[in-house]
Amino acid sequence: MSLRHLGLVLVIMVIWGLNYPVAKIGAGVVPPMMMIALRFVLVGAVVLPFFAVPWAHMRRIFYLSITIGVFHFAPNFTGLKLVDSGVGAILNQLSVPFSAILAAIFFRDRLGWRRLLGMALAFAGVAILVGEPKRPTDYFGVFLMTAAALAWAVSLIQAKALAGVHPLPLVGWMNLMAAPQLVALSLLLEDAPVEAALAMGWTGLWPILYMAVFVSIVSHGLWYMLLHRYPINVTTPFALLTPVFGVLFGILILDEIFTWFTLAGGLIALAGVAIITVRRPAQALPPPER
Repeated sequence: MSLRHLGLVLVIMVIWGLNYPVAKIGAGVVPPMMMIALRFVLVGAVVLPFFAVPWAHMRRIFYLSITIGVFHFAPNFTGLKLVDSGVGAILNQLSVPFSAILAAIFFRDRLGWRRLLGMALAFAGVAILVGEPKRPTDYFGVFLMTAAALAWAVSLIQAKALAGVHPLPLVGWMNLMAAPQLVALSLLLEDAPVEAALAMGWTGLWPILYMAVFVSIVSHGLWYMLLHRYPINVTTPFALLTPVFGVLFGILILDEIFTWFTLAGGLIALAGVAIITVRRPAQALPPPER
């Protein structure tokens, strides 16, 4: 990989890592599901005018929007509001072992002892991280983010049928379809989401703009450009830097706790994810819209 493209990879990882504390700041102003719905509407409005409508795939995109919106983003960002952003960044990596498990179930993909070891390490590292006695971890938040990681793994299976669709219109239509679902959930489950959105001011607006423009559009546009230029096993391992930056920015921006438990649990979990990723990178693709 050239130095220029290596620099782009690092920029992408920084954007993705910064996403966790930024999203946590935004979720403290606007209820999480309403916040993501606003982000999705913005992404759709910016992206879709530049691409043709993929009519032949709209039904599959709608089904994918349910998995992504209702079962991934809703619990993921609700959980992120309840746990440290650094912990959330590592919990999101559980989508990799979940993807390997689902691939074995649905595609009869052989796991092998290396991938089983990677899964065991990933889950053990998370258990160490969230079981730290000095960290006031909300276990319901951990459960929500773990469930969201499983939903993300399911979405990767659904996305296999949409491999021929350009990533940006796919993300745009998926976001636009998921937005009303999230608004409905927000109205049912969150306290005064409309009032909070109307009164959010710049403190609530800038995290939504960051997630929509930099995370959904800029970073993923750059990432897919790199995926077209380099083999997956060259680019994918760099995604392991995302939780590293997530933990770092959580400490620097939100003054989150960093202890030996954080270091040990995080390193063990990421080691497990790395084993799975390097062993079978096609099953460990980082998310196209996170």
